[in-house]
Amino acid sequence: MIKSLHNPSYYIQLAAAFMKTLKFVLVTLIFLAIAIFAGSPYYTAYQLKKAYDANDGTVLVNHINFDQLQPNIQNQLTSKFANTLQQYPLVAKLGGDALTDAADEFITQSVNKAVTADNISQLIETQGQANQATKELAAAWAIASNKVDLQRLIQDIIVQRGDINAVIKNQMQKIMSSQSAELENHVESGEDTAKPKLSYCGINCFTVAGQVKGYPLTLQMQREGLIDWKIVNVVLP
Repeated sequence: MIKSLHNPSYYIQLAAAFMKTLKFVLVTLIFLAIAIFAGSPYYTAYQLKKAYDANDGTVLVNHINFDQLQPNIQNQLTSKFANTLQQYPLVAKLGGDALTDAADEFITQSVNKAVTADNISQLIETQGQANQATKELAAAWAIASNKVDLQRLIQDIIVQRGDINAVIKNQMQKIMSSQSAELENHVESGEDTAKPKLSYCGINCFTVAGQVKGYPLTLQMQREGLIDWKIVNVVLP
């Protein structure tokens, strides 16, 4: 043993063994870091699914960035409405700015009321039972997505040309009533996807696609930091 301590080759072998061990540890840590970095959205999706199945609204809303979610949903609806209106030039002509302004205002207000931590948490905890805010958002989606009786709207505008705002508000109330019934039907009979489709849409973008109460929905998540993810958009049907 004493002789080996004075042998230079002993130290060389010891250093080589140490470097080999260090290299193995570093490579393992690198692969582990990559696995955590790449797998983090899958774990977040698992947490979301677990919270949804347990009707735990508090946990679920903690994974939502409302500062981005609200304007993203609002922009979807206003863009949908603009595209819908292009298909009905007579409605656009008769309704004019009053129609566009009323629809945009209704969309904005419905999103601001429905897309909140309290409302979404309540929806999760009550297994999707629609409240007034949710019904208004459903009506806004119907208006934007060409789910309304636009022919009847044309007739009403022609008959009541002097009060376009009253016509529009009346139509919105009718839409809310019809959408309320549809929402209740979906809550009672609509199915949820057992295994949502998970996929990257960019290094900092991840989607969770599936069906919720019979409605096809896609959640878009964005990376915050290295391994944290937040929902920033919901792609509406």
